[in-house]
Amino acid sequence: MYKNGKKLHWVNITLIVLVLTLSGCRMTVSLTGGNINPNAKTVLVQTFTNNSSLVNPTLSQEFTTALKDRIQNQTPLTIINNGNGDYALEGEIINYTISPIAIQGNDAAAMNRLTITVRVRFTNSFDENQSFDQTFSRYADYNSSLNFTSVESTLVTEINDALTEDIFNKAFVNW
Repeated sequence: MYKNGKKLHWVNITLIVLVLTLSGCRMTVSLTGGNINPNAKTVLVQTFTNNSSLVNPTLSQEFTTALKDRIQNQTPLTIINNGNGDYALEGEIINYTISPIAIQGNDAAAMNRLTITVRVRFTNSFDENQSFDQTFSRYADYNSSLNFTSVESTLVTEINDALTEDIFNKAFVNW
């Protein structure tokens, strides 16, 4: 009994020391793996203009909104529309193309591909080395037997999700 009592006593002391040690520590947990400066409060997101030769009239607003939504949902930053933010994102949509892929024997395309390319300029006011000017491109394929206008909205949403994830990861996660 003495041995077990002594062992229990040392376990209790060890637990108390561990709790006291850890209670003095500050731990930060990020669900996104983000690398956002703790002093950052704002991000300026300007509207991405559509400069592609094939223009989808709603793409500029849809893309900008998708990027703002991702930032708002995954960071504590406040989005501002003008002024100087701790971070800033601006740019333009430079490509919106439909191209045939998977050519069949009769020279007809079995599948088509919608590609969207955006140029993004990111400014980090805390660390200029984190700033970048980069092009991001994503695509989605669809069956060529479908009318493009009937699938365009779904494809654009899918591509915008992928693009905003890539941009967010580059800007705030350092991937």
